[in-house]
Amino acid sequence: MRLAYSWPALAVALAPALAHAQDDLSSGGLAPPPPIEGSTSSDTTATQAETQAELEQADRKDSGRGLEFFWVNAEAGAQYLGLETFKANRVVDSQLVSTTQTGPLFGAGLGVRLIFITLGGRFRLANFEDFQLWTLDAEVGLRIPLGALEPYFTFAGGYATLGSFDALEGADVSVKGLNLRGGFGLDYYVANTFSIGANVSGDLMFLSRGGIDDLDADAGPDGGDSQAEVYARDGSGIGGGVTLTAVAGLHF
Repeated sequence: MRLAYSWPALAVALAPALAHAQDDLSSGGLAPPPPIEGSTSSDTTATQAETQAELEQADRKDSGRGLEFFWVNAEAGAQYLGLETFKANRVVDSQLVSTTQTGPLFGAGLGVRLIFITLGGRFRLANFEDFQLWTLDAEVGLRIPLGALEPYFTFAGGYATLGSFDALEGADVSVKGLNLRGGFGLDYYVANTFSIGANVSGDLMFLSRGGIDDLDADAGPDGGDSQAEVYARDGSGIGGGVTLTAVAGLHF
């Protein structure tokens, strides 16, 4: 015997059974979760309190200096220089000019700061017994703020030349080339805008010298090359230097 029900009649017949099953689930603690309509006011308040606590903790750890956009510093110290440390090809007359010398150094730099990165330029002048060394470099730095202390690394590259170099009387001897530098330093912020510190750096210099025409190239003592003959030919050298300086800086 076939029982025929229409869909509306079937829904009316099953409604009491479905309602009873839902009551059983609710009484047993298995009621379906309410629809998600967003966080409640208590959840929002708890989140805001947690965020505020994190900000206060970060503020206590921070140096309190705020953002820095510009910097300028000056330095003074000493440099040990070897003109032909890695390659020697008569960049100077080594019989009369010592290729390794130590002397005082002064420098200055300025630039901008982008949170942890600094960009700028640096000029240095080192005075030695027989010549001066001038360098002008573009510089990039990585700063690591640790409260009032701030260690940093720098990398630079640019131009180097020997100045006040009187190799031959009346002759224009020009020694110049590429300079590369890496350094590490540590600044201590005495105030929000003033710091003192120290820096150590190493330089690698690729120097060259053009020959000078019309020089008397007579042989020197013991059959060696005369000074004129040395500078009549091209010369080159790959040198290195180590510098230690004290640094004072202003930060804005």
